[in-house]
Amino acid sequence: MTAGSLFEDQAPRPLADRLRPTSLAEVVGQDHLLSPEGPLGRMARAGAIRSCVLWGPPGCGKTTIARLLAEGTRLHFVPMSAIFSGVADLRKAFEEARRRRLGGQGTLVFVDEIHRFNRAQQDAFLPHVEDGTIILVGATTENPSFELNAALLSRLQVFVLRRLDEAALSALLARAERAMGRRLPLDEAARATLLAMADGDGRYLLSLCEALSALPPGEAIGAEALPALLQRRAPVYDKAEEAHYNLLSAYHKSLRSSDCDASLYWMARMLLGGEDPGVIFRRLICCAAEDVGLADPAALQLVLAAWQAFDRVGLPEGELMLAEATIYVATAPKSNASYLALHAAKELAARSGSLPPPTHAVNAPTRLMKELGYGRGYVYDHDVAEGSSGLDYLPEGLGRPGLYAPRERGFEREVRKRVEYWARLREERRRGKGG
Repeated sequence: MTAGSLFEDQAPRPLADRLRPTSLAEVVGQDHLLSPEGPLGRMARAGAIRSCVLWGPPGCGKTTIARLLAEGTRLHFVPMSAIFSGVADLRKAFEEARRRRLGGQGTLVFVDEIHRFNRAQQDAFLPHVEDGTIILVGATTENPSFELNAALLSRLQVFVLRRLDEAALSALLARAERAMGRRLPLDEAARATLLAMADGDGRYLLSLCEALSALPPGEAIGAEALPALLQRRAPVYDKAEEAHYNLLSAYHKSLRSSDCDASLYWMARMLLGGEDPGVIFRRLICCAAEDVGLADPAALQLVLAAWQAFDRVGLPEGELMLAEATIYVATAPKSNASYLALHAAKELAARSGSLPPPTHAVNAPTRLMKELGYGRGYVYDHDVAEGSSGLDYLPEGLGRPGLYAPRERGFEREVRKRVEYWARLREERRRGKGG
């Protein structure tokens, strides 16, 4: 025994390290993967681990699962971090794995934060995964579809780990209290608050438990006092990564579905994560134009006014302008008729080629153009009692495609009446009954 190992057991160890599961059955919150019927559970039982990616949020058990898979199948476990490892470290790991293979033992290389490896580093795994020199298990908090090379991803099976729910966190809390030999001094409301503060992260929950265990004995702590004793972790949100787009998508879809509470919730989540309010306002403008449209033309005006007011007031008071605009757009009547009309018009324009305007739609500034018929038949609309001449301004032979179809919603009901009125005037003129 070395001097280092002689005193190692006497060194303090974090609670999260002391409570690391010793079997897959002890891992909480991932039964969909680890149960006897789950894919990883079946692999472990068969003793045949395949290269894979464990994709999930922080503190859900990715590292622990990889280690237990190696131990359960007698594979040599080589942990690596994509943050601290380079190509030289990879070459060394591959060479050692090749020597072990000649001796009859396989190697499981676990790469934490594998999405942080660049393309060349990811490519370095390909031949060694392909020929079975190593079993690669990568861990990532980011969407592998975006962060891993297609060539490497095609050789890996992706397993999605879940954020730890309340039941899983409660089981972990009970396990921590058994290890500490006492119940934490929390009333029931404070226990619920503690689980909420963990935000689905088991490792963080155990850190909070360890901090509470160091407090001197006293009366039970209430939910109101707990945040003052513990540092609340910022919500998981990276403005440059997938969470940014996921929350924006949830926000826009909530607005579109007229779910006001959900819209406010996702707005608040983004603000708490440090999102630029201008990004949220831009999404609001898009929704006001795309999904509200002319069902409530005031929506676009109100969002622009709220953004202008926000720029003048700033944070934190400006958040109220953002909330007001969110509520207005969420509760406004919805119509995507303008959105559909735009795309239909672009498609028709692309399909119809270079058809010229009808002659009455163009000016005739020269005598030659007049002789050629430019401007012939034009009627000044304000000289007509109805305020519209009924002339057709689409290219000849194109017909009336009906690009814009107003809905029977909100203000667009009135717009629909106008569209139908102008259409009747054109039809009457075409039949020789008007104009």
